Amino acid sequence: MHSEPVASRSAEQRDSREPKNGTPHLDAVSLAIIEQLQEDGRRPYAAIGKAVGLSEAAVRQRVQKLLDQGVMQIVAVTDPLTVGFRRQAMVGVNVEGDVEKVAEALSDMAEVEYVVMTAGSFDILAEIVCEDDDHLLDVINKRMRALPGVRSTESFVYLKLKKQTYMWGTR
Repeated sequence: MHSEPVASRSAEQRDSREPKNGTPHLDAVSLAIIEQLQEDGRRPYAAIGKAVGLSEAAVRQRVQKLLDQGVMQIVAVTDPLTVGFRRQAMVGVNVEGDVEKVAEALSDMAEVEYVVMTAGSFDILAEIVCEDDDHLLDVINKRMRALPGVRSTESFVYLKLKKQTYMWGTR
């Protein structure tokens, strides 16, 4: 951890440390706050402050900044089966033309929970969560495959969710 308080750094010092690619700079304290929240997203700010050496108010400000910058989200992670979604699948998508346009269109679909552009056998991987097999068929056949630029899809239907975690920590 840093020995000098974060608040004492001038704006010029902070700005000079911002990477040029637009990614926010995360110091050791911010990373420690993220790790605390990955362990328990409902952990009180006072407890986090004690663990990282900041006041409750300073933690609250840091968390809000991390949320505003899109560095993290604080959400309830559910098992889709327990909340009425009986079918999940990962769909590999091959694209002709602009991959980003197809990825954006997939991202706009309510059933699509995860979209990543990849290198390899597929241009895009999209995780979808559906109520049942009929819903899954509708999403893949009538909506995904109908998108301009989609050349082909391959579906990997989940039989059982064995592990789902967001505890990879920080580096």
